[in-house]
Amino acid sequence: MSADGSRYNRQFLLERKRNDVLELPEVERYGLDSYGDVDYVSIYGMRPADWYARGVRLMGRTAVECTRDVLADAIGRDVAASASGTPHTSVVLVDPFAGSGNTLFWLLRHLPRARAVGFELDPGVFRLTERNLAALALPIDILNVDYQSGFAKLSLASDDLLIAFIAPPWGDALSSANGLDLRRTSPPVTDIIDVLFGAFAPSRLLCAIQVYEKVDRGSLKELKSRFDWSALRVYDLNAPGENHGVVLGARGWK
Repeated sequence: MSADGSRYNRQFLLERKRNDVLELPEVERYGLDSYGDVDYVSIYGMRPADWYARGVRLMGRTAVECTRDVLADAIGRDVAASASGTPHTSVVLVDPFAGSGNTLFWLLRHLPRARAVGFELDPGVFRLTERNLAALALPIDILNVDYQSGFAKLSLASDDLLIAFIAPPWGDALSSANGLDLRRTSPPVTDIIDVLFGAFAPSRLLCAIQVYEKVDRGSLKELKSRFDWSALRVYDLNAPGENHGVVLGARGWK
């Protein structure tokens, strides 16, 4: 609890400082008050004090919504392990809702020869992320487009493996009763998958869809039915009931 009696938590950042660029004490205070850890918002392999010193900056919404290092690392490991079983000449990584680009950073850590592309529609988030990636000289391309336009701009060779990390805004899709309803994200996860499949029909695809510890069963069944193979992974990184995970799904090669 802070001295003034208010918690510098998720709701405060989303409502009061959503589009503000945070100072380092604000990032650390959010981590400490919400999770008991000043280094909670670790990204690009660095704790907040280190990435801030390198010129990296985050908006309030990105600090709350980004996939932090420990989770992105776990996702990257599982994605790389799943991708190892398919023949391909090269790998293309795409994040249709890139945000900070931290998940792409960790996917590249585990798939270092891949090409990484992110789409970010929000102009403010895009500008900051573009600047952050340049400051760190990271080999990630970021485009200020929506996911549909981004897919249309992306070209693949016939033997490429396309890996998509899909984490659209959850909005009101998460409830205490049913968990995360993948049909109510913005846009619905299944809509994104359908557009992806339509854009890259002949290609080998591997999707990693970020989910919550509890997922609405009907929406999960509907999602998994679209793949030739799928698996659910949940990572024990937070308190019970507050953990995240991924649905891994392959099409065209499993």
